[in-house]
Amino acid sequence: MTAITVPDSSTAPTGQPWTCPFCPLSCDGYRISAGEGPALVDSDCPRAAAALSHFGASASSAMPRHDGRPADHASAIAAAAAILAGSRQPIFGGLATDVAGMRALYRLADASGAILDHANGGALMHSTRALQDRGVFYTTLAEIRNRADLVVCLGTNAVDHYPEFFRRTAPAAGAPARQVVFVGAAADRATPGLDGCTTQEIPFVGDVFDTAALLAARVAGRGTAMSDPALDALAARMQAARYTVIVWESGSLPEHGALVAETIQRIVNTLNRTTRAAAFCLGGGDGGYTANQVTTWLSGLPLRTGVHARGLVHEPQRYAADRLVADRAVDALLWVSSFGPDLVPPTSDLPLVLLGHPDLQAALDDRPDTIFIPVSTPGIGSAGHLFRADGGIVVPLTPIYADTLPTVAQVADDIGRALAERRRTEQGGAR
Repeated sequence: MTAITVPDSSTAPTGQPWTCPFCPLSCDGYRISAGEGPALVDSDCPRAAAALSHFGASASSAMPRHDGRPADHASAIAAAAAILAGSRQPIFGGLATDVAGMRALYRLADASGAILDHANGGALMHSTRALQDRGVFYTTLAEIRNRADLVVCLGTNAVDHYPEFFRRTAPAAGAPARQVVFVGAAADRATPGLDGCTTQEIPFVGDVFDTAALLAARVAGRGTAMSDPALDALAARMQAARYTVIVWESGSLPEHGALVAETIQRIVNTLNRTTRAAAFCLGGGDGGYTANQVTTWLSGLPLRTGVHARGLVHEPQRYAADRLVADRAVDALLWVSSFGPDLVPPTSDLPLVLLGHPDLQAALDDRPDTIFIPVSTPGIGSAGHLFRADGGIVVPLTPIYADTLPTVAQVADDIGRALAERRRTEQGGAR
């Protein structure tokens, strides 16, 4: 492996600068110390702290395993290539990796005719379908910080799953005074970044579908059979605001949540006729946004696309990984989970190739026909890049230490070369 030069935190008692890879906010204001394990110095973010607890102070010595037995890298790669070579329809799931890892996985999918879907594919499809059907108007963390005077959190308090959101978007010096309205969610007023903002809570009228539809009608000036004084007042406040941002969380929406996402965009479009407004979607964790962006720029289509010999096929409903595995509509699964041990593959007896955090090994030792290859975590043991939650912004990741484990990109490329060599050998024998 290529040697990686990393900062020496032992001589820096305040810790080394670090960008967190464990949340799509990709917070880059952290400092981290080594000690017995990596720890945040100047933040108490529970999501980052929980993720860091799965890593030691130095690189892991985990080895690949084949059906629960230790294996060397070359034999594990050969066995993985054999599974893909024998599969008529593999699926690549999880896809929790960085830009380089996803690029390599796409090349391998192209070589093996695989379907691509992220572990959080269902939530990702809510925003993707809205983009495909109506178009979207999204904003950035910096725009919220500098310009928003009204933030409407629809169906989420933001900080349950994205603890640093309000700290990251707190009004900058000279920014206008801000009101934060929580619709269908309870505000945690002790949240850093909310101090100095006025807050309000408004319950749902019916459910999130009813509430979004009623708010859209009121913003557009249309009368409806249903009425709610608080939503009427909110609609008037949105029309009068200089810059409204509607914050929503894709993972919190129920089935058919794309309808809510489209309604949010309808509200934003209406407001932009007379003032300024945008939406901000909280989602895309575990490298979800990265996987979707890379797949789109390489193929022209988002996730839930099959890279088949007959051409690309995008099926946002039919190509859900959990459904395909449960229905045995695929015959092999390659699962990628490089950021931690919590993103486990679905239970099945399909042949499995797992590229993951070393701690994933224990749960798979009794699962037959399984190849486990431990991989490096971007931002911990290897460098990398991730797409941030606000769209086209790519952030670099600097490792804490030089890893002994290969990256997802290295393993995927190794499997691709082994698969190509296997096919050349088979074709030569056939002649």
